[in-house]
Amino acid sequence: MNSRPCELSSRIALLVALGALSSARMDLRSLRPLSAEAIVQKLMEANGQRAQALRAYRGKRLYRLDYKGLFGSHQAEMEVETIYTAPDKKEFKIVSESGSRLLINRVLLKLLSSEAEAQEEQNRKSLEITPANYDFSLDQFQHTSGGDFYVLNVKPKTRNRYLYHGKIWVDAHDFAVVRMQGEPEKNPSIWVSHTEIQYQWANKDGFWLPIHNQSVTQVRMGGKGVLTIDYTDYRITGSNRASTAQNPDQSQTMPDPASVAADPH
Repeated sequence: MNSRPCELSSRIALLVALGALSSARMDLRSLRPLSAEAIVQKLMEANGQRAQALRAYRGKRLYRLDYKGLFGSHQAEMEVETIYTAPDKKEFKIVSESGSRLLINRVLLKLLSSEAEAQEEQNRKSLEITPANYDFSLDQFQHTSGGDFYVLNVKPKTRNRYLYHGKIWVDAHDFAVVRMQGEPEKNPSIWVSHTEIQYQWANKDGFWLPIHNQSVTQVRMGGKGVLTIDYTDYRITGSNRASTAQNPDQSQTMPDPASVAADPH
């Protein structure tokens, strides 16, 4: 039995694997040199183009809140349909509610009204990930099975209730923020002593939209609220793929802390 074909196949497979590894290493080398300033500039340009192209979408959200405090443990859930129309209009339709009426009325419904308020142009500017709002520094470059990411430290330039200090993960190919981990620079409520927030975005038909949020809020008088928001069933209902950014300074926005923090008061 001739073993040469098997040997030849093995060598070819090895060469292909080495070539792929070499290509990946070259790709990594080509990605590393970017400075924080260059990454943010590319991020703003890419987001400006996406913002001009995205005209409308629909989606669903499931809010879950677990609170443990002086008066025991309470839970609440709320399912919401969302309709977005460019440039800044969001409509919310409550599909179902369950659990504590107190948490629904005092927390979950307030989150929706806070988000609607944050959509106003002046407030939205404060949420943008831009040099006007933040100082940036490059923390590290990550090459993972899920993609390549620049990890940036973000530090607010002013003490603003809409800003965060923490880290953002920027997709090294699409130049979109895919993850944020941080704390509000200013507490969204006098009753809150500490809030940690994690936020994730994902590519939906070429647009980077939120898919998951988790916030853990420590209450000054004792107690802890854990809020999760899952975003599903996105449908892009309006887009202009040929559009180019008229305003290159547009950027992705951070979530308003008041719309994702579980303050039960």
